[in-house]
Amino acid sequence: MYNYPREARRKRVTLQLMHSQDNLFVRHFGLKGIAVFEAGKGALAVIPAVWILMHLHKDMKQTAQRLVEFLHRFVHINPDGVIYRSLLRAVGGLTPHLLWLIFAGVMAYVTIRFVEAIGLWLEKEWAEWFALISGGLYVPFEVYALMNHPRLWKWGILSMNLLIIVYLAWLLRDSRRRRKQAKAAATA
Repeated sequence: MYNYPREARRKRVTLQLMHSQDNLFVRHFGLKGIAVFEAGKGALAVIPAVWILMHLHKDMKQTAQRLVEFLHRFVHINPDGVIYRSLLRAVGGLTPHLLWLIFAGVMAYVTIRFVEAIGLWLEKEWAEWFALISGGLYVPFEVYALMNHPRLWKWGILSMNLLIIVYLAWLLRDSRRRRKQAKAAATA
């Protein structure tokens, strides 16, 4: 004999279980992907840190000249332009003390990115909050850069950041909902 309420309840429980398994799958692989992305940003930031260490005790005016010549050759920066002269002046005026400060700032950024990546890899809620907030802090600057000089790659960066922010907000909201349901089930 068919018991409709029991069958309907069983189907509903099965669908809820499948939905929660889907969320676990999406949560697991989504966080791993963001963790790899954040670790990649940290790894890329190591390159300027190494460059700074390599140029600590070199003549910075000569280094600035080589840098702008390289940029002129490959990026086609105009030697008579403002960017060219600004780079010459800025890099040429760096002192060893200032290079150490810049190096410390870059290494702080690298550390933050790697800690965030490890936290996301381990699926820690504090890392999700940290990634959500730090990603949200970039949005106004990305929008400003996009409004001044719209480029396809800037749209890509903004889109990727917004996608990550929305995903993390959804995860955190889902986690909160699950905690509330567990608490309600425990008290019932």
